[in-house]
Amino acid sequence: MIRQTIAAVALAGMVSFSGIALADGDKTVTVFKTPWCGCCQVWTDAVEKAGYHVVVKDMEDLSAIKKEAGIPEDMEACHTAVVGSDRKYIVEGHVPLEAMTKMMSERPDIRGIVVPGMPAGSLGMGHDPDAEYTVFSLGWKSSDAPQPYMTTGE
Repeated sequence: MIRQTIAAVALAGMVSFSGIALADGDKTVTVFKTPWCGCCQVWTDAVEKAGYHVVVKDMEDLSAIKKEAGIPEDMEACHTAVVGSDRKYIVEGHVPLEAMTKMMSERPDIRGIVVPGMPAGSLGMGHDPDAEYTVFSLGWKSSDAPQPYMTTGE
């Protein structure tokens, strides 16, 4: 119960679209991940190397974060991130840097982008630039079906 309360307090201050504290504007990415997941660390390191300021929040259980972010169960991956300043976006899973750059430059009216599961060849999963998988966008309503945002490897 105490762990759930701590997670809820951390979530309220970090995932809430109105309350996230960003040190570096649109170049700050807050990543919620488990401390033992190597592929999440590879993704996080690549995001940082690409010039983003990365804040890591290691947690043993990410279910409350995913629920608060509104990630549909069939779209869940191993880590959840928040990026942006005035306009905040959810980034779920092994999203390629190109998709993050596209989202942050175009500023679409979506909640965020998702790469469900752990596709082989995605960033953090062996990173093969020719790997083909789909990045989905999430609408604002939980009833909105995820939509294809971009396809990699084309």
